Amino acid sequence: MASQLRAAFQSNRHFMAGALVAAASVPAVTLLSDDIVHPPAFPWRHRGYFSSYDHAALRRGFQVYREVCASCHSLERIRWRELVGVTHTKDEVTNLCKEVDVLDGPNDEGEMFERPAKLFDKLPKPYPNDEAGAAANGGALPPDLSLMVKARHEGHDYIMSLLTGYMEPPAGKVMMEGLYYNPYFPGGGIAMPPPLQDEGVEYEDGTVATVAQQARDIAQFLNWTAEPEMEERKKNAGLNMLVLMFLVIGSGYMKRLKWSPHKTRKIAYVKGM
Repeated sequence: MASQLRAAFQSNRHFMAGALVAAASVPAVTLLSDDIVHPPAFPWRHRGYFSSYDHAALRRGFQVYREVCASCHSLERIRWRELVGVTHTKDEVTNLCKEVDVLDGPNDEGEMFERPAKLFDKLPKPYPNDEAGAAANGGALPPDLSLMVKARHEGHDYIMSLLTGYMEPPAGKVMMEGLYYNPYFPGGGIAMPPPLQDEGVEYEDGTVATVAQQARDIAQFLNWTAEPEMEERKKNAGLNMLVLMFLVIGSGYMKRLKWSPHKTRKIAYVKGM
């Protein structure tokens, strides 16, 4: 019997080895069918269950948005007051508002007028309407960035990789005029030129403004614009879990208190005389 098993194993070992090699190569073959490079997973401070945003990075990210991205992209879901206590103090945000004029009205005479922005106003748009934005960018409307992190799979990794992934197209890759090669963008061709440059901004805290640093900061800031309630949500979750723990302990104690007499009692039956 043992000799028969040994012979069967030797005859099938080549088949088994080939099957293992084929199974191991399946994921690679599947990934090669994609038209984009999937972004790597970067370490982010705010991803932990009890972690908060890096508010210094949020302040730097807002600076990158304001000096680089705001010329084309909007943040329609963010108001000035939401920056208070997150990236700037109230006085700092108030001073930033004074630098922006918004269209308001009508006044008593039925005319529209411009006034300095206030805390309850939304951040300004780069274009008066979508048609103007598309016309200024060759027919491609720059998307709003308020929810971009949620609109893309692993959005913070995607933004980080996209902003640092510009490169020369590989041999044989034909690029249409006006497009730039970026393997992290679907199809590899993106109309947005590389927006970040080394020392493109001068950080107030003295941080060296490399392309990678700017991309990391703007990715964290856009994560905050998509989830400004994240820190409060985590605090509430911690309190809820604490209350739940006491409820479980109390329920267990009451269960033992109420049921222990029933579980420990003894019932004896006596035959009738």
